[in-house]
Amino acid sequence: MQNDERKRLPPITSHLLALAACGLAVAICLPLRDVLELTNIAMLLLVTVVFIAAMLGRSQAILASFVSVAAFDFFFVPPHLSFLVSDVQYLVTFAVMLAVSLITSHLTTRLQASVREALARERRSHALYALAKALAGAMSIEQVVERVGAFVREQADGDARFFLTDAAQALHEFPHPGVPLGLDESIAVRAVFQSASGDGSCCIASPNGLDMMFPLAGATHRHGVLFVRADAGDQPDLLRPMLEGVASLTAIALERLHFVEIAEASRLETEAERLRSSILSSISHDIRTPLTVLFGQADSLTLTGGNVTEEERDAVRAIRDQAGRLNQMVEKLLDMARLQAGQVHLRKEWQAIDEVIGASIQLLDDALREHPVKVTLAPDLPLVAVDAVLMERVFCNLIENAAKYSPAGAAIAVNVAGDAGGLVIEVCDRGPGFPPGSLPRLFEPFERGAAESAIVGVGLGLAICRAIVEAHGGQIGASNAGDGDGDGGACVRFTLPSDGEPPRVEPELADPAGVGS
Repeated sequence: MQNDERKRLPPITSHLLALAACGLAVAICLPLRDVLELTNIAMLLLVTVVFIAAMLGRSQAILASFVSVAAFDFFFVPPHLSFLVSDVQYLVTFAVMLAVSLITSHLTTRLQASVREALARERRSHALYALAKALAGAMSIEQVVERVGAFVREQADGDARFFLTDAAQALHEFPHPGVPLGLDESIAVRAVFQSASGDGSCCIASPNGLDMMFPLAGATHRHGVLFVRADAGDQPDLLRPMLEGVASLTAIALERLHFVEIAEASRLETEAERLRSSILSSISHDIRTPLTVLFGQADSLTLTGGNVTEEERDAVRAIRDQAGRLNQMVEKLLDMARLQAGQVHLRKEWQAIDEVIGASIQLLDDALREHPVKVTLAPDLPLVAVDAVLMERVFCNLIENAAKYSPAGAAIAVNVAGDAGGLVIEVCDRGPGFPPGSLPRLFEPFERGAAESAIVGVGLGLAICRAIVEAHGGQIGASNAGDGDGDGGACVRFTLPSDGEPPRVEPELADPAGVGS
């Protein structure tokens, strides 16, 4: 409290108080002039100087030192009431007294300054600790900004502004734009945000005060810049360490909120996916039985004779075909639900890939009536350990998709090559290809290349293919193919790793004539 009162005193008032203290000390010592030795009186005057240094400051103590020496000579050294001295040795006494007064006042003021600095650091440490506790409980960026802004106003007597990044890593003032920054300030903020060094802070003097900028650097990336405008009279060497701590605490709080947001989004996405899979699974099971009955009844009607006209028979065939397509969609929904739930266990066996492809083509006999399939196999392909049933589903989906989106008579190419890691398989068509911009999300559930396509489908075929291929440890991707003649088409490429040592297939021995017959 005394230090605060001293700071509020005008310089003239504090110096007049120093003179008054010296006068009071002289008035107290005058009645004791004939009782005490001169050295004791000199000590009393020195105590007065120390008191003035502790209470008023350095310049006041220096003034008191000179006044005390002069008063000691004038009032206490013979001849009294004169600056003359009866003994030259008193000059040494005056010099020593002045030196001791100046040194004592200097040391006292330095000690007081150290005490004040320690107390200020303690207050700021407690304030930073309180800020850290407050930011640890912040649930939104608005709360972080509000609490840090209040801290800067209270502890630094300044104004805090926050320039935070958006999803595109562009800086914007948060929560709302204030007074636009000047050109130099804008450049400095941008430079602080883009600085590669660990300490990229910046401090510049402006007509409006002292501008300090600190990067809000988190563990993963920078979240923005803290801009503080403090009083021009404040010393940056004292404010800067504290504000660097504030910037660090702010960055930690923003990083925590960032990870909380990611975790919450992931949790909601997982819950939504689990709910969707449960709904699909339950609906699919409920629809499966009536669909089977409908398909069977329609198929029976197409095989019976009797009084059924040809138009009625065509209608029954259409019912049967549409029921069959709907049953296939339900099967895909069930497959997708099982794959996403992780309920499918691979039954891997060593297989020749050409046999798996051939079995898949036979299953698609009706769908491939107008599309010849050209299978190209590289020589000496190794065996691969796959679940043959699931892998047939992959080839059926890819070849059936290629047939759907290819013009009548266009060939479908299935190319198989080997590499160091296993097999590389491509299924390409001569259709229009995938729409621009659809490739990144093509393998997501219920995603169709053309949203308004007239071709029947629910967008699960490629998602099932990806789930099966990734379950085998492979990777799958899509692209648009083209050649110099202007022909194009869609191409799906996936890999199958060759894990372990495949069994060795012994070549068949030639049967000699007459042996074994």
